Amino acid sequence: MDFAPSEEQQAIFDMAREFGAEHIAPYVEAWEEEGTIPRDLWPKLAELGLGGIFVSEEHGGSALSRLDGTLIFEALSMACPSVASFLSIHNMCGGMIDKFGSDEVKARFLPDLCAMNKIWSYCLTEPGSGSDAAALRSRAERTNEGFRLNGAKAFISGGGYSDCYLTMIRTGEDGPKGISTVVVEDGSDGLSFGAPERKMGWKAQPTAVVQFDDCLVPLDNQIGEDGRGFSYAMAGLDGGRLNISAAALGGAQAALDRTVAYMAERKAFGKTLDQFQALQFRLAEMETALQSSRIFLRQAAWKLDQGASDATKFCAMAKLHVTDRAFEVANQCLQLHGGYGYLADYGIEKIVRDLRVHQILEGTNEIMRLIVSRALLAEAR
Repeated sequence: MDFAPSEEQQAIFDMAREFGAEHIAPYVEAWEEEGTIPRDLWPKLAELGLGGIFVSEEHGGSALSRLDGTLIFEALSMACPSVASFLSIHNMCGGMIDKFGSDEVKARFLPDLCAMNKIWSYCLTEPGSGSDAAALRSRAERTNEGFRLNGAKAFISGGGYSDCYLTMIRTGEDGPKGISTVVVEDGSDGLSFGAPERKMGWKAQPTAVVQFDDCLVPLDNQIGEDGRGFSYAMAGLDGGRLNISAAALGGAQAALDRTVAYMAERKAFGKTLDQFQALQFRLAEMETALQSSRIFLRQAAWKLDQGASDATKFCAMAKLHVTDRAFEVANQCLQLHGGYGYLADYGIEKIVRDLRVHQILEGTNEIMRLIVSRALLAEAR
């Protein structure tokens, strides 16, 4: 197995990194203050083929691999993990529709998704069901007019901002087999949103509760089969965990790059910081943590691309390992900046704030441990 990027993959990485440096990094402080991302950013990304990364070319996508995706999100996150992660959620929705939707549904939704004429959000978590996602209570009743939805989704990136909400909803019995997937379009009767959440990080990314009160959705907005929504959601999360890990890795790499440059300039006791052996050792540990994380992440992506039987376990292990190591590195970078690391001007405190949530979303790292341990024990039987 060779996880070194090919020439084409290196070009993809460089393209995404250059885009982020020009179109994202200079503006992230202003976007944080405004609590939103300008909508005119998305068509520019779509022009590069990044609106439908995992969508087939037939429907306007780029049909790239999961490994390609990790390179893209790592590169974009060097400019801003929050913006890159929002794009990853949009692409997770596109990948799920391309994989599980009917031909009619794909033709109707995917071209605008890939062109980013419409922005998508993923709606699984509810106020009373986070880690235990199969316990979701939002319900859809099938009527002659369509599905009538009642309930709420919590912590939704793009709530009140996006154009379409890929929603896991209960259409049958309790448990995972009673969940289906539907598309709720902005402007639907009975669709409303909570106030924007006040968050520690990801401040540029609008987040809100999505509320359904007798919300009417056409029957042909269903994705796939009745009762398969939970399995679709979990399949989508395998790729989502890779993306969110890549975004954490990119943010931590940016923090380390800034720290190395800072330590070459900052002096203490007559020497630059990079001349102290104890601090050199800390740099070595951080570099090792990021490089090992990068290899692990690419192996997991390769497993998912190959359809390996243990791909879910590897995606969970990668998410656990990479997001933990990335946050540790970013936090150490802040420490090495001293008081300056705590100031917004140096950009490190933002990375620390942004990366903290990567240990929670797309399944908490405690749930990743559960997935890995269950798979390990099943293999041993």
